[in-house]
Amino acid sequence: MDFLSQLQIFLNNLIADPQMAQLSFVVMLGVAVFALMLAGLLIYLGLSNPMRRRIQELDPQVMAAGSSGGADSLSGKSGRTLMSLAEPMGARLMPTDKEVKNRVFRQLRHAGIYAPGALNTFYGTKLGLTLLLPTLALLVGSLFGVNFSTTLLLGLSAAMAGYLLPTFWLNRAIKRRALSLRRGLPDTLDLLVVCTEAGLGLSAAIQRVARDLEISQPDLSEELKMFGMQTRAGMETRTALRDLEDRSGVEDIRGLVTSLIQSMHFGTSIAGTLRIYAAELRDKRTQEAEEKAAKVSTKMLFPLVFCVLPSFFVVALGPPLLGAMEAMAGK
Repeated sequence: MDFLSQLQIFLNNLIADPQMAQLSFVVMLGVAVFALMLAGLLIYLGLSNPMRRRIQELDPQVMAAGSSGGADSLSGKSGRTLMSLAEPMGARLMPTDKEVKNRVFRQLRHAGIYAPGALNTFYGTKLGLTLLLPTLALLVGSLFGVNFSTTLLLGLSAAMAGYLLPTFWLNRAIKRRALSLRRGLPDTLDLLVVCTEAGLGLSAAIQRVARDLEISQPDLSEELKMFGMQTRAGMETRTALRDLEDRSGVEDIRGLVTSLIQSMHFGTSIAGTLRIYAAELRDKRTQEAEEKAAKVSTKMLFPLVFCVLPSFFVVALGPPLLGAMEAMAGK
């Protein structure tokens, strides 16, 4: 009781002093922001797959490439801690519709997140942010003396933002990874053509190209390494190619996988198939560049009309109009 009484007296004195109350609010807000940033960092580090990372560490080809282990070990520990906390929370928010769960699971794979508990962690993160952000908003509103209706509206907005923020981040991650895979595919096809024409098989050529792309195209190199690990573990090449297609979610890779499977089915040359698809991909990229160039004039219309032309008219017609007004006023 003495401790509680002393604590109550301390809080009363703290609230009575405006400067101390403001300083305490700044400290609590800083701690809350730091905790939120730390949670986001743990989420980013924890959604990676520790099993796959351990396989990459044990792979002599990947170790020869100089992969770092400090960040990996940190992400493994923090990932297990975060997933142990977020998975029970995510189980409460998990949708019952299998189609919705499968769609989110595919989106996580397209973003490069393959951890078994990633789905529960994702929904647990949504639930955690939905509860954390409104709490911070209500705390800020109460400390600043905002009226109840505004504070309630702020809390509801923060809850909605916390619920939608992980989905927004996931969509951004998917687009960023898809763009990275599409940009690295033409160089990959050229290297595959060279390797297959030199006498390497498809699996050996893909593993060789994956080592060469570690620095320039890390996302695509990671996918190709996963394909190599699956084939070395005994998975059929066609099944591994289909899994590569499902993981990437990129239309160009889907077309490449379809062409390779058809080539293996009909017994045609793999090198010829890769060469033809590489030429088609270059033509497609050229057409996309020409299409973007053709849209530039239309996109420049609005800045030209609303930004450039008004200032031009002011500079060109302003002095003559002022001179004419002065002349008419003099008469």
